[in-house]
Amino acid sequence: MAQTATLYRFHLNVSDIDRGFYDDLDFRVAMHPSEIPQYLVTRVLAYALNFERGIEFSPGGLSDADSPCIRGMTDNGTLQTWIEIGNPSAKKLHKGAKAARIVKVYTYKDPKQLLEDMTTNKVHRAKEIPVYAFSPKFLDEIAGWCERDNEWNLIHQDGQLTVSSDKGSLTQNLEALFAQ
Repeated sequence: MAQTATLYRFHLNVSDIDRGFYDDLDFRVAMHPSEIPQYLVTRVLAYALNFERGIEFSPGGLSDADSPCIRGMTDNGTLQTWIEIGNPSAKKLHKGAKAARIVKVYTYKDPKQLLEDMTTNKVHRAKEIPVYAFSPKFLDEIAGWCERDNEWNLIHQDGQLTVSSDKGSLTQNLEALFAQ
């Protein structure tokens, strides 16, 4: 029998001072059986840090290799934002940079190889694509907080991200890295 996805609920109080965005987000996200908790947490944080009208998790889920993990659509249905998680292929980033005005990557892995691949494989607008790397320790601890129903506070100020819940509070610098 095939394993099914596990549905998680997140209620996030987001204060993104760097963007001037303050809101309570309440959403559900499915964790695919092959997905690791760090990937799920990275998706959730990327979604919250980029939330605006029209942003959504890819309708095809993780199985849709041609779509971004998170996308932002304009009111007229045009793809505006393409967000990848992990270490996407240069080919996928190239496609995203051609299709969307804004492209970002949030990774839970070492970003050096990704940045090198972006340069070596001539990704369109590679120097304009920010790569944000979460530390493994930061994600491991937050992943340990995950339950089926989650209430977290996120504060993003001066490039620092603080995530807190009833289980604790963690802070990490979140600076944009760019291909050379």
